[in-house]
Amino acid sequence: MVINLSGVRWVSAAFAILSLVMAFMFGPVSNASATINYGEEVAAVATKYVGSPYKYGGTTPKGFDASGFTQYVYKNAATKMSIPRMSANQYKTGKPVNKSELKAGDLVFYATGTKGKVSFVGIYNRNDTFIGTTSKGVKVVKMSDKYWKDRYVGAKRIIK
Repeated sequence: MVINLSGVRWVSAAFAILSLVMAFMFGPVSNASATINYGEEVAAVATKYVGSPYKYGGTTPKGFDASGFTQYVYKNAATKMSIPRMSANQYKTGKPVNKSELKAGDLVFYATGTKGKVSFVGIYNRNDTFIGTTSKGVKVVKMSDKYWKDRYVGAKRIIK
């Protein structure tokens, strides 16, 4: 008995191709879709600038002040949002958020000068931290640190 190997190879290849075609035609259909979590993305963009220097009135990675940083991040993240320049005006935008309901990307506000008057803003990260520009540059800060805990004014969600 003689087996023609070239014929067997041809039949095997044809069967493999036919199997793939059938799998694509009759296999499960996936309607995968990606949605972006803008708050998480804003926090991720903010993280990229950790270590950038502080500069009074600064609005670029060459040097940021607190509200210049938040304004820059929101404009350059996927949100492409234009928010006011000054922290007190940023505090007038968005929807108030309870501290217990903070999500990544929310703005957190502090009174670092006159008691009760908003003068500082950061971007909530997660795990009771925010990313903001301090006198030592952009860094991740624990909200539970006494300095920040005593000066907390509130938070706003500006991403719909």
